[in-house]
Amino acid sequence: MPQESHDHNFKNVFLDFPREALELFYPQALEQYGELQEITFVRQEPRKHRLADSALSLDMPIQFRFARGTLLLWLVEFQEDKEKFSIYKLLRYTTDLMEAHPDAVVIPAVLFTDRKAWRKDVPRQLESSFAGTSFLHFEYVHLKLFALHAKDYYDVDNPVAKILMPKMQYSASERLEVLRHAYLGLYQLASRAHFEKYVDFIDVYAEVQPEEQQALYNDIIEHKETAMLAQYIKNLGRVEGRNEGRNEGRQAVIQRQLTKRFGQNTLDSHFQERLHKATSEQLDLWAEKLLDAKSIDEVFKDN
Repeated sequence: MPQESHDHNFKNVFLDFPREALELFYPQALEQYGELQEITFVRQEPRKHRLADSALSLDMPIQFRFARGTLLLWLVEFQEDKEKFSIYKLLRYTTDLMEAHPDAVVIPAVLFTDRKAWRKDVPRQLESSFAGTSFLHFEYVHLKLFALHAKDYYDVDNPVAKILMPKMQYSASERLEVLRHAYLGLYQLASRAHFEKYVDFIDVYAEVQPEEQQALYNDIIEHKETAMLAQYIKNLGRVEGRNEGRNEGRQAVIQRQLTKRFGQNTLDSHFQERLHKATSEQLDLWAEKLLDAKSIDEVFKDN
Protein backbone atom coordinates (compact mmCIF):
# COMPACT_ATOMS: atom_id res chain seq x y z
CA MET A 1 0.00 0.00 0.00
CA PRO A 2 1.53 3.34 -0.94
CA GLN A 3 2.48 5.69 1.87
CA GLU A 4 -0.22 8.16 0.92
CA SER A 5 -2.95 5.53 1.11
CA HIS A 6 -1.60 4.19 4.40
CA ASP A 7 -1.57 7.65 5.93
CA HIS A 8 -4.97 8.43 4.46
CA ASN A 9 -6.50 5.41 6.17
CA PHE A 10 -5.17 6.45 9.57
CA LYS A 11 -6.15 10.07 9.01
CA ASN A 12 -9.70 8.99 8.30
CA VAL A 13 -9.86 7.16 11.63
CA PHE A 14 -8.96 10.36 13.50
CA LEU A 15 -11.20 12.52 11.31
CA ASP A 16 -14.20 10.27 11.94
CA PHE A 17 -13.49 9.60 15.64
CA PRO A 18 -11.63 12.61 17.11
CA ARG A 19 -13.18 12.45 20.60
CA GLU A 20 -12.66 8.70 20.77
CA ALA A 21 -9.01 9.14 19.74
CA LEU A 22 -8.55 11.64 22.59
CA GLU A 23 -10.24 9.29 25.07
CA LEU A 24 -7.93 6.45 23.99
CA PHE A 25 -4.62 8.32 23.77
CA TYR A 26 -4.97 11.02 26.43
CA PRO A 27 -8.02 10.50 28.69
CA GLN A 28 -6.56 12.88 31.31
CA ALA A 29 -7.70 15.82 29.16
CA LEU A 30 -11.38 15.04 29.61
CA GLU A 31 -10.86 14.63 33.36
CA GLN A 32 -8.98 17.90 33.78
CA TYR A 33 -10.65 20.31 31.35
CA GLY A 34 -14.30 19.47 31.82
CA GLU A 35 -16.98 19.40 29.15
CA LEU A 36 -15.80 19.19 25.54
CA GLN A 37 -17.37 22.06 23.60
CA GLU A 38 -15.76 22.15 20.16
CA ILE A 39 -13.45 20.11 17.92
CA THR A 40 -11.48 21.75 15.09
CA PHE A 41 -9.02 20.26 12.61
CA VAL A 42 -6.21 22.74 12.09
CA ARG A 43 -3.43 22.97 9.49
CA GLN A 44 -2.31 19.44 8.71
CA GLU A 45 1.07 20.10 7.09
CA PRO A 46 3.84 21.15 9.48
CA ARG A 47 5.89 24.13 8.38
CA LYS A 48 9.23 23.09 6.91
CA HIS A 49 12.36 24.87 8.10
CA ARG A 50 14.06 23.88 4.84
CA LEU A 51 12.43 22.85 1.58
CA ALA A 52 14.58 19.72 1.59
CA ASP A 53 13.11 18.58 4.91
CA SER A 54 10.93 15.50 4.62
CA ALA A 55 7.40 15.74 5.96
CA LEU A 56 6.16 13.58 8.78
CA SER A 57 4.21 10.53 7.66
CA LEU A 58 1.03 11.68 9.34
CA ASP A 59 0.36 15.10 10.77
CA MET A 60 -3.05 15.45 12.37
CA PRO A 61 -3.42 18.40 14.76
CA ILE A 62 -6.85 18.35 16.41
CA GLN A 63 -7.89 21.30 18.55
CA PHE A 64 -10.23 20.52 21.44
CA ARG A 65 -11.94 23.39 23.24
CA PHE A 66 -13.17 22.59 26.73
CA ALA A 67 -15.04 24.50 29.37
CA ARG A 68 -11.75 25.12 31.20
CA GLY A 69 -9.13 25.35 28.48
CA THR A 70 -7.94 24.43 24.99
CA LEU A 71 -5.85 21.41 24.06
CA LEU A 72 -4.14 20.65 20.77
CA LEU A 73 -3.55 16.93 20.36
CA TRP A 74 -1.00 16.36 17.64
CA LEU A 75 -1.04 12.81 16.29
CA VAL A 76 1.89 11.54 14.26
CA GLU A 77 2.06 8.08 12.67
CA PHE A 78 5.43 6.96 11.39
CA GLN A 79 4.69 4.43 8.65
CA GLU A 80 5.89 1.40 10.60
CA ASP A 81 9.52 2.56 10.50
CA LYS A 82 10.93 3.79 13.80
CA GLU A 83 14.32 4.42 12.19
CA LYS A 84 12.84 7.50 10.52
CA PHE A 85 11.73 8.93 13.83
CA SER A 86 13.55 12.05 15.07
CA ILE A 87 12.66 13.49 18.46
CA TYR A 88 14.47 16.68 17.46
CA LYS A 89 12.26 17.16 14.43
CA LEU A 90 9.25 16.43 16.62
CA LEU A 91 10.38 19.12 19.05
CA ARG A 92 10.76 21.70 16.26
CA TYR A 93 7.30 21.02 14.88
CA THR A 94 5.81 21.06 18.37
CA THR A 95 7.23 24.50 19.13
CA ASP A 96 5.89 25.71 15.76
CA LEU A 97 2.41 24.65 16.85
CA MET A 98 2.90 26.27 20.26
CA GLU A 99 3.82 29.52 18.54
CA ALA A 100 0.80 29.33 16.22
CA HIS A 101 -1.60 28.40 19.05
CA PRO A 102 -0.27 30.16 22.18
CA ASP A 103 -3.48 29.62 24.16
CA ALA A 104 -3.51 25.85 23.67
CA VAL A 105 -1.69 23.07 25.47
CA VAL A 106 0.09 21.16 22.69
CA ILE A 107 0.44 17.41 23.28
CA PRO A 108 2.44 15.56 20.58
CA ALA A 109 1.35 11.92 20.42
CA VAL A 110 3.43 9.47 18.37
CA LEU A 111 1.76 6.31 17.12
CA PHE A 112 4.14 3.51 16.12
CA THR A 113 2.38 0.77 14.16
CA ASP A 114 4.93 -1.92 13.23
CA ARG A 115 3.94 -5.36 14.53
CA LYS A 116 7.28 -6.55 15.89
CA ALA A 117 9.36 -6.38 19.03
CA TRP A 118 12.04 -3.70 19.23
CA ARG A 119 15.63 -4.41 20.22
CA LYS A 120 16.18 -0.74 20.92
CA ASP A 121 13.62 1.86 21.93
CA VAL A 122 13.32 5.31 20.42
CA PRO A 123 14.24 8.38 22.53
CA ARG A 124 11.40 9.22 24.89
CA GLN A 125 12.50 12.68 26.11
CA LEU A 126 15.07 15.47 25.75
CA GLU A 127 16.77 17.21 28.65
CA SER A 128 19.14 20.16 28.87
CA SER A 129 20.20 21.41 32.30
CA PHE A 130 23.18 22.99 34.01
CA ALA A 131 24.05 24.07 37.53
CA GLY A 132 20.63 23.22 38.87
CA THR A 133 18.79 25.04 36.10
CA SER A 134 16.67 23.10 33.60
CA PHE A 135 16.77 24.79 30.21
CA LEU A 136 14.72 22.21 28.33
CA HIS A 137 12.49 19.28 29.09
CA PHE A 138 10.55 17.69 26.22
CA GLU A 139 8.55 14.48 26.01
CA TYR A 140 5.60 13.14 24.06
CA VAL A 141 2.82 10.59 24.31
CA HIS A 142 4.50 7.39 23.11
CA LEU A 143 2.19 4.64 21.89
CA LYS A 144 3.50 1.48 20.24
CA LEU A 145 0.47 -0.55 19.23
CA PHE A 146 2.33 -3.86 19.30
CA ALA A 147 3.20 -3.27 22.96
CA LEU A 148 -0.53 -3.35 23.72
CA HIS A 149 -2.29 -6.69 24.18
CA ALA A 150 -5.41 -6.89 22.05
CA LYS A 151 -7.32 -8.92 24.66
CA ASP A 152 -6.97 -6.02 27.12
CA TYR A 153 -9.22 -3.98 24.81
CA TYR A 154 -12.03 -6.51 24.36
CA ASP A 155 -14.19 -4.65 26.89
CA VAL A 156 -13.03 -1.12 26.06
CA ASP A 157 -15.95 0.77 24.54
CA ASN A 158 -13.95 2.76 22.02
CA PRO A 159 -14.28 2.23 18.25
CA VAL A 160 -10.72 3.48 17.62
CA ALA A 161 -9.39 0.72 19.88
CA LYS A 162 -11.40 -1.87 17.93
CA ILE A 163 -10.16 -0.55 14.57
CA LEU A 164 -6.52 -0.63 15.69
CA MET A 165 -6.68 -4.11 17.25
CA PRO A 166 -5.03 -5.79 14.22
CA LYS A 167 -1.85 -3.78 14.94
CA MET A 168 -1.75 -4.89 18.59
CA GLN A 169 -0.16 -8.00 20.04
CA TYR A 170 -1.86 -11.40 20.05
CA SER A 171 -0.86 -15.02 19.53
CA ALA A 172 -1.75 -17.03 16.43
CA SER A 173 -4.25 -19.04 18.47
CA GLU A 174 -6.04 -15.81 19.46
CA ARG A 175 -6.32 -14.43 15.94
CA LEU A 176 -9.95 -15.31 15.18
CA GLU A 177 -10.99 -14.23 18.66
CA VAL A 178 -9.28 -10.85 18.22
CA LEU A 179 -10.88 -10.31 14.82
CA ARG A 180 -14.30 -11.28 16.17
CA HIS A 181 -13.99 -8.77 19.02
CA ALA A 182 -12.77 -6.08 16.61
CA TYR A 183 -15.73 -6.71 14.29
CA LEU A 184 -18.25 -6.86 17.12
CA GLY A 185 -16.94 -3.80 18.91
CA LEU A 186 -16.98 -1.73 15.74
CA TYR A 187 -20.49 -2.98 14.94
CA GLN A 188 -21.77 -2.01 18.40
CA LEU A 189 -19.97 1.33 18.77
CA ALA A 190 -20.03 2.86 15.28
CA SER A 191 -22.68 3.77 12.75
CA ARG A 192 -23.43 1.26 10.01
CA ALA A 193 -21.66 3.50 7.48
CA HIS A 194 -18.55 3.61 9.64
CA PHE A 195 -18.72 -0.14 10.24
CA GLU A 196 -18.73 -0.84 6.51
CA LYS A 197 -15.90 1.67 6.05
CA TYR A 198 -13.58 0.38 8.77
CA VAL A 199 -14.25 -3.34 8.67
CA ASP A 200 -12.15 -3.24 5.49
CA PHE A 201 -9.46 -1.38 7.45
CA ILE A 202 -9.43 -4.25 9.95
CA ASP A 203 -9.18 -6.84 7.17
CA VAL A 204 -6.34 -5.06 5.38
CA TYR A 205 -4.19 -4.36 8.44
CA ALA A 206 -4.79 -7.83 9.85
CA GLU A 207 -4.00 -9.19 6.36
CA VAL A 208 -7.10 -11.39 6.46
CA GLN A 209 -6.91 -13.92 3.63
CA PRO A 210 -9.99 -15.07 1.66
CA GLU A 211 -9.90 -18.50 3.26
CA GLU A 212 -9.88 -16.88 6.70
CA GLN A 213 -13.01 -14.89 5.97
CA GLN A 214 -15.21 -17.99 6.03
CA ALA A 215 -13.51 -19.26 9.18
CA LEU A 216 -14.08 -15.88 10.83
CA TYR A 217 -17.74 -15.91 9.80
CA ASN A 218 -18.15 -19.44 11.21
CA ASP A 219 -16.57 -18.26 14.47
CA ILE A 220 -18.96 -15.30 14.64
CA ILE A 221 -22.12 -17.34 14.10
CA GLU A 222 -21.12 -19.74 16.89
CA HIS A 223 -21.49 -17.00 19.52
CA LYS A 224 -24.91 -15.82 20.65
CA GLU A 225 -23.77 -12.24 21.24
CA THR A 226 -22.65 -11.90 17.61
CA ALA A 227 -25.75 -13.36 15.92
CA MET A 228 -26.94 -9.97 14.62
CA LEU A 229 -23.44 -9.17 13.41
CA ALA A 230 -23.28 -12.47 11.54
CA GLN A 231 -26.52 -11.69 9.71
CA TYR A 232 -25.33 -8.17 8.89
CA ILE A 233 -22.04 -9.50 7.49
CA LYS A 234 -23.94 -12.01 5.40
CA ASN A 235 -26.24 -9.28 4.06
CA LEU A 236 -23.18 -7.26 3.07
CA GLY A 237 -21.97 -10.21 1.00
CA ARG A 238 -18.67 -10.42 2.87
CA VAL A 239 -18.71 -14.21 3.05
CA GLU A 240 -19.91 -15.57 -0.28
CA GLY A 241 -19.51 -14.10 -3.72
CA ARG A 242 -17.16 -11.33 -2.66
CA ASN A 243 -13.97 -12.39 -4.40
CA GLU A 244 -13.63 -9.02 -6.04
CA GLY A 245 -13.73 -7.23 -2.71
CA ARG A 246 -11.36 -9.75 -1.14
CA ASN A 247 -8.96 -9.30 -4.05
CA GLU A 248 -8.98 -5.54 -3.52
CA GLY A 249 -7.94 -6.02 0.09
CA ARG A 250 -5.18 -8.46 -0.87
CA GLN A 251 -3.99 -6.12 -3.63
CA ALA A 252 -3.66 -3.36 -1.04
CA VAL A 253 -1.66 -5.63 1.28
CA ILE A 254 0.70 -6.76 -1.51
CA GLN A 255 1.12 -3.18 -2.71
CA ARG A 256 2.05 -2.05 0.80
CA GLN A 257 4.56 -4.92 1.14
CA LEU A 258 6.12 -4.12 -2.25
CA THR A 259 6.48 -0.46 -1.34
CA LYS A 260 7.99 -1.28 2.04
CA ARG A 261 10.51 -3.73 0.58
CA PHE A 262 11.54 -2.15 -2.71
CA GLY A 263 10.75 1.54 -2.18
CA GLN A 264 7.83 3.80 -2.97
CA ASN A 265 8.99 4.82 -6.46
CA THR A 266 9.43 1.26 -7.75
CA LEU A 267 5.70 0.53 -8.06
CA ASP A 268 4.98 2.35 -11.31
CA SER A 269 1.70 2.50 -13.22
CA HIS A 270 2.49 -0.72 -15.14
CA PHE A 271 2.81 -2.79 -11.97
CA GLN A 272 -0.18 -1.08 -10.37
CA GLU A 273 -2.32 -1.99 -13.39
CA ARG A 274 -1.18 -5.62 -13.17
CA LEU A 275 -2.12 -5.68 -9.51
CA HIS A 276 -5.54 -4.16 -10.24
CA LYS A 277 -6.31 -6.79 -12.91
CA ALA A 278 -4.83 -9.76 -11.05
CA THR A 279 -6.75 -12.95 -10.35
CA SER A 280 -6.73 -14.66 -6.95
CA GLU A 281 -4.22 -17.19 -8.31
CA GLN A 282 -1.84 -14.46 -9.49
CA LEU A 283 -2.07 -12.70 -6.12
CA ASP A 284 -1.22 -15.98 -4.36
CA LEU A 285 1.82 -16.42 -6.61
CA TRP A 286 3.09 -12.86 -6.14
CA ALA A 287 2.60 -13.01 -2.37
CA GLU A 288 4.75 -16.16 -2.32
CA LYS A 289 7.43 -14.65 -4.56
CA LEU A 290 7.63 -11.60 -2.31
CA LEU A 291 9.28 -13.72 0.36
CA ASP A 292 12.48 -14.32 -1.66
CA ALA A 293 12.47 -11.88 -4.59
CA LYS A 294 15.43 -9.51 -4.81
CA SER A 295 13.62 -7.01 -7.04
CA ILE A 296 10.11 -6.01 -7.98
CA ASP A 297 10.68 -7.43 -11.47
CA GLU A 298 11.26 -10.87 -9.97
CA VAL A 299 7.90 -10.69 -8.19
CA PHE A 300 5.97 -10.00 -11.39
CA LYS A 301 8.10 -12.13 -13.70
CA ASP A 302 6.03 -14.70 -15.59
CA ASN A 303 7.12 -18.30 -15.26
